[in-house]
Amino acid sequence: MASMTHNVIIGNGSAGNGAAITLRERDPDCRITIITMSSLPFYNRYDLPRIFEGYDDWREILAHPPSYYDEQAITLRRHSQVTEVDSRTQTISFAHNEKMHYDRLLVCAGGRGYLPEQLSDYRHLMHGFGSYEAAISVYKALPKGGSAVILGGDMIGLDLGRTLVATGYRVVVLADEFTFWPHRIASDERADYLKALEHMGMEVSDETSPVSIEAGGKKEPAHRVVLEDGSGVVADVVLPFYGLVPLVEFMLRSGVDIERGLLVDPQLRTNNENIWAAGDVCQIWSDEEKAYRFFYGWSNVRAMGEVAARNMTGAAQAFMDTQDERLRIDEKGDIRSPYWEH
Repeated sequence: MASMTHNVIIGNGSAGNGAAITLRERDPDCRITIITMSSLPFYNRYDLPRIFEGYDDWREILAHPPSYYDEQAITLRRHSQVTEVDSRTQTISFAHNEKMHYDRLLVCAGGRGYLPEQLSDYRHLMHGFGSYEAAISVYKALPKGGSAVILGGDMIGLDLGRTLVATGYRVVVLADEFTFWPHRIASDERADYLKALEHMGMEVSDETSPVSIEAGGKKEPAHRVVLEDGSGVVADVVLPFYGLVPLVEFMLRSGVDIERGLLVDPQLRTNNENIWAAGDVCQIWSDEEKAYRFFYGWSNVRAMGEVAARNMTGAAQAFMDTQDERLRIDEKGDIRSPYWEH
């Protein structure tokens, strides 16, 4: 008899997509639904800087053609926002009032960009870069040879920064404690890594923090970032890159344990026997460290999705960290990060 088990995956990033194909391989007859707020099928967000290299058609950045989901008998629910998960009735509620039943749920919702509270009033003057649509907005806002200010400078932001420099734009990095996130840099090594950014063509300021953002005049660059010392930096676009915050709000009433992310055991199962989590949204228990911790990077996130899917279908596999977390400076004086290798 064909399996009628309904596997629901919230999130269609690297973890969710890896999980879906693994579920299909292990249970050919099960029902699989992927829910995503994105308007597009799966693409790797680490590929978004390629828009500045000429890949500005959304079809060029998809990991699979749209027909892939039909071929794999996977239902893809785009433009769909989950507002609540009820673990007692095993139902998901959508913003448009629909409810959906699941037998097994995998949460791969990822994270959104963190923005420090002191800058929240200026959100409308900044550009995000977490989706294809946001990346295209930045691309359109930047005139040829224009300038961009990167606030903070996590590794996703610095990846964009090096691409912008390579394609003829000016990049200013206002460095702070989030620079190089999620890498952890020793205080006595920080100056060398900031110097490496300058060697790569970025301008770096590490002495004062932004306190506000102003709109520019008619004949001026579009924005001015005002710093603590009263000075300012003008640019066509301002991009905050302060790391990620897990998207867990819709799980707050689910009964699943949450710290900053969803807490899972090494097999990626939550405290609910029918709910797993993978990717940037979860904290995994480490017996070695006796604590829950996040794991980042494309290969880790993809592996989490695959491991979770195997365990959802009867395996008992523990997730193993496969991502090299070392930041280094190569023989040319440029930064090399495993988070840029995908």
